[in-house]
Amino acid sequence: MSHGYSPAWRKLTIVILRPLLHALLKRDWRGRGNVPGEGGVIIAANHISEADPLALAHFVYGAGRYPVYLAKSTLFDTRFIRTVLRGTGQIPVYRDRADASLALRDAEQALRDGECLMFYPEGSCTRDPELWPMTGQTGVARMALTTGAKVVPVANWGAHELLPYKKKGARTGLAGRLKKGFHPFPRKTMKVAAGPPVDLSRYADRPLTRETLRAATDDVMAAITGLLGELRGEEPPKERYDHHRVLEERRAAARAAGEAFEPAVPEPAVPEPAVPEAAVSERARQRTGDPKAADS
Repeated sequence: MSHGYSPAWRKLTIVILRPLLHALLKRDWRGRGNVPGEGGVIIAANHISEADPLALAHFVYGAGRYPVYLAKSTLFDTRFIRTVLRGTGQIPVYRDRADASLALRDAEQALRDGECLMFYPEGSCTRDPELWPMTGQTGVARMALTTGAKVVPVANWGAHELLPYKKKGARTGLAGRLKKGFHPFPRKTMKVAAGPPVDLSRYADRPLTRETLRAATDDVMAAITGLLGELRGEEPPKERYDHHRVLEERRAAARAAGEAFEPAVPEPAVPEPAVPEAAVSERARQRTGDPKAADS
């Protein structure tokens, strides 16, 4: 079964959004030649604002590809939005349900059909106070190693000035200095840079264990972070912000003090399938022929 979409809907979104984005944002685009002109490919990008999906989509379209995102399944509950998303070929992600494996199969099929899949490996807008990429989740690595698709790292900078991410509670660093709300004037410059595909060949014949997926994910995040450092003209931090570890440390401190802990910021949403380990392991066993892969 092929990945479905309506050429008319895709054309309509281009006609509407392209001139709007041209008017809203100035562009500093680099490395578009690193985005393959055809064939299934994964675009892995950092996430700094609720505005950067459209800006990244503009960049990818400028490189000759139509972007396909993995969208929360709840977005498909509204009739009009569902029509647009399905018409343009976006893929629903079912969270905390057995249907999560369906999203993986849909994404794999889209790659086989030659689509350009957009992923945010962090799973959420960054919580790093200086807006550097956080540690990544392993969905991109799983998808790449399962399908053999190339992963093109992309960094973006500027969307945070247009629309800062809404963070509750204490805010420090650059994130704390940003003014809340939508700020279209003066026009912001959207800097986007794509690097060459991440070399994941050393993981290709390994079982998809947690260690393999984590190492491959770290390689992807290192490539994205390096590109962002070039865009910002700054040296990236030596250690990436780990939001889950920070939350756990706060919980532990609260337990030690006999207090209840409620995180100021919700747990990161994951715009990629929360694939059951059994499903991943089964694919790994089929791909590698290693019976131990099922225990990963």
